Amino acid sequence: MTARLRNSLIVLLIFLGTFLTANQTWADSQKKSRPNILFLFSDDQRADALSAYDNPHIRTPNLDQLVRTGFSFRNAFCMGSIHGAVCQPSRAMLNSGRTLYHVPMDLKGVITLPQLLKQAGYTTFGTGKWHNQSDSFQKSFTTGTAVFIGGMSNHLKVPVVDLKDGKFENKRIGVKFSNELFVDAAVDFLNEHPQDEPFYAYVAFTSPHDPRMPPAAAMKVYENVRPPLPKNFMSQHPFNNGWMTGRDEVLTGWPRQPEIIREQLAEYYGMITDMDSQIGRILNTLKEKGLDENTIVIFSSDHGLALGSHGLLGKQNLYEHSMKSPLIFKGPGIPQNESSNALVYLYDIFPTVCDLTHTQVPAGVEGSDLAPIWRGKTDRVRDSLFTTYENLMRAVRDDRWKLIRYPQINKTQLFDLKQDPHELQDLSQNPEQKERVQKMLTLLKNWQQKTDDNQPLTSDHPQPETIDLTGRKRKPDQHQPRWIVEKYFDSE
Repeated sequence: MTARLRNSLIVLLIFLGTFLTANQTWADSQKKSRPNILFLFSDDQRADALSAYDNPHIRTPNLDQLVRTGFSFRNAFCMGSIHGAVCQPSRAMLNSGRTLYHVPMDLKGVITLPQLLKQAGYTTFGTGKWHNQSDSFQKSFTTGTAVFIGGMSNHLKVPVVDLKDGKFENKRIGVKFSNELFVDAAVDFLNEHPQDEPFYAYVAFTSPHDPRMPPAAAMKVYENVRPPLPKNFMSQHPFNNGWMTGRDEVLTGWPRQPEIIREQLAEYYGMITDMDSQIGRILNTLKEKGLDENTIVIFSSDHGLALGSHGLLGKQNLYEHSMKSPLIFKGPGIPQNESSNALVYLYDIFPTVCDLTHTQVPAGVEGSDLAPIWRGKTDRVRDSLFTTYENLMRAVRDDRWKLIRYPQINKTQLFDLKQDPHELQDLSQNPEQKERVQKMLTLLKNWQQKTDDNQPLTSDHPQPETIDLTGRKRKPDQHQPRWIVEKYFDSE
């Protein structure tokens, strides 16, 4: 080999080495620039069931810390439901980024958020509740542990399964309380996952959904001092909204007794406090593994719950307490201890995560990216918001005013949320509000047209508005443990 050729080879090797090193450095920087996503999702948690959200009666130290170190959306809503299990369509919308009438409940033919991220190179992990059929979980996640395919169960007997290599295996009944069961799975994933590979971890709790059976340690906080009644507590709902005796509504009798509602609130808060303590384990693991600096943490819930508000117990209504959820984003580039009152939907999370992970938003996604709000580029993504429940209720609201229409009884409610945030004073019959009612009805019809909701707002044969459920017999579902049946059903 001549000296000239040898020198040329040396130069070439040096160039290749420099190129490969630079390329690896670029690849490593690309991985680091794509943050991990940890999505914590509760079940039936109303927006005010957080201490940091102006509720001194509940203990949620870990979620409060997320609020202090993150950005909160204080007007985040589920769009509604086509049936009583509101959590199913809420999760379908969340995971598809689509509106209620544009997404199948089994997510068939729709690209999901975890599926999109998996295609983009993320390891996608799921644990906990998946209420949108098993096929959609399989296409969405790389791996899963203690996955509950269903809507609800006894928290000490959750039927779960694992996902490995695209197939479900190890079908079993969980031997721990649901919160601990799912968090154990999440912590194991974080401990085992390679730190240099981006992940999307979806941890979907079944708390605080009933049966409300908190572990004794979490319940101790509320044993001596029960939470106060909600400010809009009523002994019965003042009219027949069409969904007065469904499963959620029979968890206590009529008229609603203040002491029983306070007892159920204590159990509800106990479920959340236990979940909060388990969430603390996940957040501590992130920190111990050095992952917290490059992980976006999202916390939300599928919808709220009445629990005595307006004389109701469930989520099958369009009052704020039942359609509104907490929503927090925390992580690199996100302001700390700030919030927005912008009107947002849970399905806005999809395009927001796409923004945060530098992933192309797929066709069909209808949500809006929320990141420009905390970046100071806008203060809103929409001027009004539409909610719906079965063929029984439709509502529309803006920054101040809210109208609810009940087509089956030809009834309208109008609330001034600025002066009456608890929706207690119906102004629909006030002559001074006649023009506003018509304006809001027009806005409601525009939303219906936009979202392909074909429900008429008036009935030719309306149902009776008056209803009295005093003393009505009730029957528990199969998921309630014996002690709850004895406490809230057998006493009658």
